[in-house]
Amino acid sequence: MARSSSGESVLERVVRILEAFTPEDRALTVGEVSRRAGLPLATGSRMIADLVEHGLLSRDTDRRVRVGTRLWALASRASPTLSLRELAMPVLEDLLRAVGHHAQLGVLDGDEVLFVERLSTEHAVINYTRIAARLPIHASSSGLVLLAHGPAEQQQRVLDGPLPRFTPATITDPGELRRRLADVRRQGFVLCPGHLHPDATGIAVPVRDETGTVAAAVSVIVPNDEHARGHVATLTAAARRIERRLRSH
Repeated sequence: MARSSSGESVLERVVRILEAFTPEDRALTVGEVSRRAGLPLATGSRMIADLVEHGLLSRDTDRRVRVGTRLWALASRASPTLSLRELAMPVLEDLLRAVGHHAQLGVLDGDEVLFVERLSTEHAVINYTRIAARLPIHASSSGLVLLAHGPAEQQQRVLDGPLPRFTPATITDPGELRRRLADVRRQGFVLCPGHLHPDATGIAVPVRDETGTVAAAVSVIVPNDEHARGHVATLTAAARRIERRLRSH
């Protein structure tokens, strides 16, 4: 792999260019992409032009660039979560009708939760989740479920690291987080009232694959009120349905 004078490979720089795009910033100028990728403008402009030529990026009529359809197609074709998402979709649709707000499916990606699907109703409570976006593992209901069943070394790394606060209800104390993870393993679900936004409660349960390993978390985001806990049984039943579909696939 060719390397620049700084010792970086071309691939490393391409990855940084692609990571410049977010769910909120889907179209950027060449200068914005270069700055976010930490590249000189001339280098960024040249590499972006190459990526556009290969269809991995595309240009709008105003010359801003965005992720190209070829990159999306390649990623979708090879995605390890594609089968999981497809199998879970009918269940998520039923779950959405039952809760009337948000239903979503998340998987572990490093020390974050990557959401592979989110379904929402028109007037649902606020929700920071976006498809293909990530949330902190310690502050989201899906993250707590996945962390509780994750490797011990990962749990310790998160406990030792910074635990940013998003609301007064966010867990930022390592001792409290350790106790909450134990509760998740014992109870089989987690309830997070106001952890990411004061008006919303996240509820999540694990989804196990055919080997019994927790492969994902299915969750709902509902209003932060006295009715939130009533969705636990519905959510648990949805997770079991997804597991049956995984086993029969």
